[in-house]
Amino acid sequence: MPEAGPGLDLLTWGLPRLRDLPWRRSRDPWEILVSEVMLQQTQTGRVIPKWIAFLEAFPTPEACAAAPLGDVLRLWQGLGYPRRARNLHTAASVITDELGGVFPSTLPDLLRLPGVGPYTARAVLAFAFETDVAIVDTNVARVLARCAGTRLTPKTVQALADSWLPPGESWAWNQVMLDLGATACRPAVPACAECPIAATCAWRGVGPDPAVGSAGVSTSQTRFEGSDRQVRGRLLAALGSGPVRVTDLARAAGLPADPERAQRLMIALVGEGLAVGSADVYLLP
Repeated sequence: MPEAGPGLDLLTWGLPRLRDLPWRRSRDPWEILVSEVMLQQTQTGRVIPKWIAFLEAFPTPEACAAAPLGDVLRLWQGLGYPRRARNLHTAASVITDELGGVFPSTLPDLLRLPGVGPYTARAVLAFAFETDVAIVDTNVARVLARCAGTRLTPKTVQALADSWLPPGESWAWNQVMLDLGATACRPAVPACAECPIAATCAWRGVGPDPAVGSAGVSTSQTRFEGSDRQVRGRLLAALGSGPVRVTDLARAAGLPADPERAQRLMIALVGEGLAVGSADVYLLP
């Protein structure tokens, strides 16, 4: 397994090629946290305008915490997985009310925020505080597994990422690794001929892909069309425009012939704190 890593030559290749993403011009931990939460399971192109609009409305954790959850959910429309919006709103409240507005700056403290896992916590440390931590998302995990030539466990993939990180280069290194996986070491058609670390890669496109089944590498999502996720999105979009009467649920959900499913999914949204309701009407919190 390649433990030394490709070294600073990768930065020489990657820094001039970095994608121009607006959050890369920020070191504000709130702005970085918002971008990382939005980027979970959502394509970058869809996130950019939402990130800008969200921070115009909620430029600080205090502003987000002071707003009703319903306002946050309305701005979140189009990103999917609304639990992320609820967790971000709750995290803003924790930072504001429990931490006195002081943003956490250590891994254990960041992991205590609702909805913040190991990747997101390390991303905030690397991109806001420039702490020497290596981050592993699906793109980075794919690069590491292919270079190692074997499937990696959660422990070994993080250990390998840590061993590759040049001290003092956390921000640049992690950004380049993310872009290497997103633009060159792609899932289906990797550009091995263009890859700056192909010479040290154990796979190089020959034989079974070791990234398949490796820890941290995402798999294909279930079909969206007709799924509960799609119907939940329709219901939340309808609530974003105003209260929805119980008698209108099936229509709002796009399920005119299946009112029981519409009711079941709305009840689930209420249970998750993403909607509130009475005997006659539902609305955003």
